[in-house]
Amino acid sequence: MHSRVYVLPCLAFAAVLAHGQQAQTKVGIIHVQNAIISTKDGQKIAGELQARFDPRRKEIEKRQTEIQALRDQLNRGSNTMSDEAKQTLIREIDQKSRSANRASEDAQADFEQDRDRVLQELGQRMMVVIDKYARDNGYALIVDVSSPQTPVLYASNTIDITNDIVALYDKNAPSAAPSAPAAAPPPVLVAPAKPAGLPPATKKK
Repeated sequence: MHSRVYVLPCLAFAAVLAHGQQAQTKVGIIHVQNAIISTKDGQKIAGELQARFDPRRKEIEKRQTEIQALRDQLNRGSNTMSDEAKQTLIREIDQKSRSANRASEDAQADFEQDRDRVLQELGQRMMVVIDKYARDNGYALIVDVSSPQTPVLYASNTIDITNDIVALYDKNAPSAAPSAPAAAPPPVLVAPAKPAGLPPATKKK
């Protein structure tokens, strides 16, 4: 009789543990920035943007080289040039510098606009892949740990699905379509941040 008293609570406790393990929430993490720039589409976009803005970058570098040459000329002739010649050279340097800065800022703005547009399209296709992967593999939550707005203090590498998503995206890229409204609310997914792997072709001065 006493043995039954002790055995029944033990069995009940074991059943609770088993139920808890079965109901355990499946969580995954992803570096969305790395995923986007690691896909074939991401690498293609990076190359196309760089090629498109490379002529403007080279033109700005050429202007900067000319400006530096004028500054060197001013420094070398500081003791021999007349005040009028110095002022003329200083005005020329200032004019060329302001023009180069405007060209650099315009190129930067145009680059970022084109980059954001194509990344928005790529990000939508990436979210379709992530949503399908989560549903097919029973994930309740996938967190983007590359976003500074997601302060993840610790995450095991064993739940990192970044490589899986890249492989799945590339496999389905030709037929991937922009995200469409789902019949049921999708899992909570953190929107992808701008990838740091697509650097500006020019720098602001």
